[in-house]
Amino acid sequence: PLMSHSLGVPVIVENRPGAGGNLGAALVAKGDTSGHTVLMAPSAVLATNQWLYKEPGYDPQKDLTPVINAASTPNMWVAHPSVPMKTIGEVIAAARAKPGALSFASGGNGTTGHLCGELLKTTAHVDLLHVPYKGPAPALQDVLAGRVPLMCDNFSNVISHVRSGRLRPIAVTALKRHPQAPEVPTADESGLPGFEINVWYGFAVPAAAPKPVVQKLNAEIARALHAAAVADRLRSLGLTIVADQPEEFARFVAAESEKMRRLVQVSGARVD
Repeated sequence: PLMSHSLGVPVIVENRPGAGGNLGAALVAKGDTSGHTVLMAPSAVLATNQWLYKEPGYDPQKDLTPVINAASTPNMWVAHPSVPMKTIGEVIAAARAKPGALSFASGGNGTTGHLCGELLKTTAHVDLLHVPYKGPAPALQDVLAGRVPLMCDNFSNVISHVRSGRLRPIAVTALKRHPQAPEVPTADESGLPGFEINVWYGFAVPAAAPKPVVQKLNAEIARALHAAAVADRLRSLGLTIVADQPEEFARFVAAESEKMRRLVQVSGARVD
């Protein structure tokens, strides 16, 4: 409603699920370049899927122009309370003591939770056993039940279980502590400098969209993000508003894409 009012045209949300978001992204990438068709997508669509799928149907670097990074949320390493490890250092020590024996759950190959584990393996030079599930919900259920000891899941997915005591927080995968859980240290401050894995939600348009259109959309989306009702709702979901400029977002997407390329290559993850 906010953008419909400010732009003077109806804003219609059209969900196009399928292939991890690739179908919707390809539709926008190959579609109308006037700026009237905009892609809103999570980080995987703009930075990861191109390395996981043999034929994603679009090239985010060539076919899309980043408009704005709306908001982001880190992942959090959590453990079942029965697990003795309480810090990321203790997790690393346990993994080194028995290489390949300590396991972590994820929502599937190539997901942020999987790549978070791969980043820990390559950064700390340890061997962890990846246990993939068909989605984060069943993975989380098995960690809550104690069948798998560890998980690196989206902050908003696990924070309620941390607060209830059903999960133990180990570390947030951001460079700063999360304002909704300031007592939980970051992996960065816990001995893994630069350790950062998060999920972000951005807007993009076809690559041929005129620059003035990109700037106009950036300004209008930023204004909507900072509206009190929207900002409060996003914060309640554990999200931090970013609202950067198109050039900043483009550099960020390129850097994230390269990071994910390396992690996918190391992990050997494929979806098709």
